[in-house]
Amino acid sequence: MNDTAQRSPTSSRSSDPVSAETTAPDPQITRAAWATRAVFFATGFITSCWAPLIPFVKTRVGADESTFGLLLLCLGGGALLAMPLAGALAAKLGARAVIAAAGLAMVPMLPLLTLMPGVLLLGLALALFGAFLNSVDVAMNIHAVEVERRAARPIMSGLHALYSVGSFSGAGAMALMLLAGLAPSLAATLGAAAAAAALLLALRGLLRTRGGTDTPAFAWPRGVVLLLAALSGISFLVEGAMLDWGALLAIERQLLPVEGAGLGYMVFAAAMVTARLIGDRVIARAGQMSVLLGGSLLAVAGIALLIAAPWTPLALAGYALTGFGVANMVPIFFSAAGRQRVMPPALAIASISTTGYAGVLMGPAVLGFAAEATSLATTFGALALVLLLIPASARAVTRL
Repeated sequence: MNDTAQRSPTSSRSSDPVSAETTAPDPQITRAAWATRAVFFATGFITSCWAPLIPFVKTRVGADESTFGLLLLCLGGGALLAMPLAGALAAKLGARAVIAAAGLAMVPMLPLLTLMPGVLLLGLALALFGAFLNSVDVAMNIHAVEVERRAARPIMSGLHALYSVGSFSGAGAMALMLLAGLAPSLAATLGAAAAAAALLLALRGLLRTRGGTDTPAFAWPRGVVLLLAALSGISFLVEGAMLDWGALLAIERQLLPVEGAGLGYMVFAAAMVTARLIGDRVIARAGQMSVLLGGSLLAVAGIALLIAAPWTPLALAGYALTGFGVANMVPIFFSAAGRQRVMPPALAIASISTTGYAGVLMGPAVLGFAAEATSLATTFGALALVLLLIPASARAVTRL
């Protein structure tokens, strides 16, 4: 089909009986959509509650910078090991079961992190926290794809926006409690309780779907799923680069002072949230192909501004353009993973999530080595060229 808008979840497909029944909102699907929003918000909230606690936890166990860096790798290691398993379990038992089990298991881990007396126990707790947290991440995206399919309209961008809103809220709430003098363990307990309340409310509305008994426990990504995983990895890599290296690029180019270098990432993050809040409506009107093409070009233009802008306002515009450009790519890739028929959707989404998380973990380190060999500006220029793989592959993604 040449009209890419017809490939969006808003299109009517006679072969899909669910899509044909969407003349009136289904109350169950409406409840499920709100429940999924609550899960995304709660997951972003508890994830960011951890960040303000890091200095207190580091001091408690007496770890130096290198040791604590290894401890943080435990968080990522637990996540990477658990995500494929979460996809397999969601395929067999349903996403709701995984969200319930992993979500309620991750909640007590947050205050436990503040109580661990030594490095080894903290490493184990971080691995479990990462495993439970990212199992919920995989399962909630699987559930979101199913809700989007039944609703026959785009919802994925708005869900990812709520994750970001939850992240801002969690970090802000935790910082305020710590500034007010609450003990880290008490502040973590209150933050975990808030996330638990949202999860418990959400569980009542989540769909009770189950996978087939013949669903494999594991499947290597193949075909178009490999393409979706690679493209998601590129998008996540841009996010990681902006987080870890964007401020340093602004300092290197003398566009922002050291004290205000974080302003660039704030602009980038705000642009991403704004774009995702309106992303579902844009995708419904313009189609996924247009959003991927336009978003890619915006992101490339934004990075070009960061590299070449002679003064600060233009550089900040570059941060904003990059954020607007990449914001809705990953939601589109998750939606496409739910439509493909090469492998079970739950396993495909787990593959994409794992690849994306690996990109966030390892990508900035790779960029650091590249910057050491060349320069940050050259490295960001190469990143912009890699981004062009997304518009080159847009038709294959939107034809699913």
